[in-house]
Amino acid sequence: MDIGRLRTLREFADRGSVTAAAQALHCSPSAVSQQIRALQAEVGLPLTEPAGRGLRLTDAGRALVARADEVLAALDRAESELDTYRSTPRGVVRLAVFPSAGLLLLPGLLHRVAAFDDLRIEVRDVDMVPDDTSRLVADFDIVVTHRDEHAEPFDTARLDVVPLLREPIDVVLPQGHRLARSRSVGLAELAGERWIGVDVGFPVDDVLRSAAVRSGVRPEVVQRINDFRIIEALVAAGHGVALLPRYATDTRRGRKLSLRPLAGIRAARLVEVVLRKGARQRPAVAAVLGALQDEVAEITGANHAMN
Repeated sequence: MDIGRLRTLREFADRGSVTAAAQALHCSPSAVSQQIRALQAEVGLPLTEPAGRGLRLTDAGRALVARADEVLAALDRAESELDTYRSTPRGVVRLAVFPSAGLLLLPGLLHRVAAFDDLRIEVRDVDMVPDDTSRLVADFDIVVTHRDEHAEPFDTARLDVVPLLREPIDVVLPQGHRLARSRSVGLAELAGERWIGVDVGFPVDDVLRSAAVRSGVRPEVVQRINDFRIIEALVAAGHGVALLPRYATDTRRGRKLSLRPLAGIRAARLVEVVLRKGARQRPAVAAVLGALQDEVAEITGANHAMN
């Protein structure tokens, strides 16, 4: 049944006349009569009957008004709850994040989100390449993705793209390497080294390949491993050198690693949030996005302070 017609019938029942119902609904008496006649045709029963110069409800009409009260009250409750969703962060936000960004951002992000009593975040780590982004946006409210800064940007015609972080890509060397104390390292200085890379198509590999094109040096990749912690362990053990993102690489005391910038080449991956158009209008999504931005600001600020 049409909700508007039910509301008109209730106004008629509450106010006792077509004219009074019309005044309450800001329409003409004829419009009220038409709505009630249309509702009668919809249910197949007479809902009003003549009473003197006016109309009154039939038994079927009174029964329907009682049920209309229940329906309209439920709609009012739903609208009130939706108003709360529109004004305060609450509900579930589904987040997809590539693993190294998860390692970097999630511990702090979850603390920030916990400050919102009615907001919950469901996270899935996805080993994604840029081409996966559109598919992931269909399943998640927020997708934290990455690409080589020289790669084509995401299509903003259908997607909302929010920059999070430009993360430099550094050369990772074992501490005892001959270049471990250099201020920066050029690819030419690493000619003949064994490289540990990631799978083709992932941003760090894109950076290595574009750096090789620009420098004229062709690295010999002997292993391809996507888990950065494994790459760190292999480099520390002397099994090769690698390119890794600066902030996501663990260089704490005892890790036996040395990170050095690439000399003469601007190399970085861009970490971005991708959402469906209009998703940021939902307060819960906006709150998680803001928490991500705050966490990035703290991480990059701390790293700049140490450098």
